[in-house]
Amino acid sequence: MLQEFIGQKVVVDMGSAYVCIGTLENADEHFLQLRNADLHDFRDTQTSREIYVADSNATGIKRNRKRVLVSRADMVAISRLEDVVDE
Repeated sequence: MLQEFIGQKVVVDMGSAYVCIGTLENADEHFLQLRNADLHDFRDTQTSREIYVADSNATGIKRNRKRVLVSRADMVAISRLEDVVDE
């Protein structure tokens, strides 16, 4: 199922205070590998998750990682960035 997201810009919502936005390169049973990614910690800001993701969709990904592995155990949801609704 995740294979349809390979090569696309995605939003990975996590159960923790993090969200990761970037291009999905690979996925296995334990990790997602994203490139040109923004790993954002909401403890560092007062912006809500919804506003931050919508802003990233509108203005572009604020890249702070060339490549990152995200644990699937902490993943709550994944969606294409272009599917983010800001209404």
